[in-house]
Amino acid sequence: MEYTRLGRTGLTVSRLCVGTMNFGWQIDEQQSHAILDRAMEAGLTFVDTANMYGSETGDGLSERFIGSWFDKSGHRDTVVLATKVYSRMSDRPNDRGLSARHIIASCEASLRRLRTDWIDLFQMHHIERGTPWEEIWQAMETLVAQGKIRYVGSSNFAGWHLSRAQAAADRRHFLGVVSEQCKYNLLTRHVELEVLPAAAELGIGVLPYSPLHFGALSGALRKQRDGVPGRSVLHAPQRVEPHRAALERYEQLCADLGQEPTTVAIAWLLARPEVTAPILGPRTPAQLDLPIAALHHPLTEETRAALETIFPPIGNGGPGPEAWAW
Repeated sequence: MEYTRLGRTGLTVSRLCVGTMNFGWQIDEQQSHAILDRAMEAGLTFVDTANMYGSETGDGLSERFIGSWFDKSGHRDTVVLATKVYSRMSDRPNDRGLSARHIIASCEASLRRLRTDWIDLFQMHHIERGTPWEEIWQAMETLVAQGKIRYVGSSNFAGWHLSRAQAAADRRHFLGVVSEQCKYNLLTRHVELEVLPAAAELGIGVLPYSPLHFGALSGALRKQRDGVPGRSVLHAPQRVEPHRAALERYEQLCADLGQEPTTVAIAWLLARPEVTAPILGPRTPAQLDLPIAALHHPLTEETRAALETIFPPIGNGGPGPEAWAW
């Protein structure tokens, strides 16, 4: 396994992150534990969840499954643990968002579900436009001072949100945002315009989620032809059909390389200089194998150029304003 620093911090994380959104919603506790066991065997020590993953009535099953695994495995000191706050967890009016009240209450609830004394990376799951940054940072500073969290991250922020958040943190002499979790893959490249440049300038690590575009980049067309069940086949009309022509070229390129499409898609993200660790979404332990292979099969310059022609960037490519202006 390869490791790197998270953004501008001294925290070391694995170059692949185990995402647990499927825990509780698609797979049960035993299957979830099997995935985490496989991840530890491979050295994937970075684990990401959220308070609302697996939740139907605020029960946070994903966090609960991870907590029970900590009790069974004893791996809490090995894992860099990330979770999130923002989503509505009940019908109570204050049980959502980024108010100081909800941030602190949500952290304490996550700690109970995760059966741990601390969270390594506490992420804001979405921007909260109605709450001032002074209130958000005051709450986060309190949690850091209490030893309940170590770092603060964001998710689904625009570039200017990152800049404004960091400016407010700087005024308070607080570390601020150290990571941004955003949707990023060969088919979804909008973050290259503003988010990635802002993150690079501010020393914020980038954690791409949906690296396979809901399975479309995992060999979806081949799976359809072979009758292989899976997420990409189930959601084919929505996720695959709009990109069929590009995906046909992509899967042919992967076949010519002798590599699985999943491995190539993850390797492309790992080659992006702003990316810290793509977030995987396995439903079985075996689904970790192809992403792990990407660490051992870096893409050549020729392959990266071919991918740019199949999946062109937004506008002229690169950051704004050059992407849309002279």
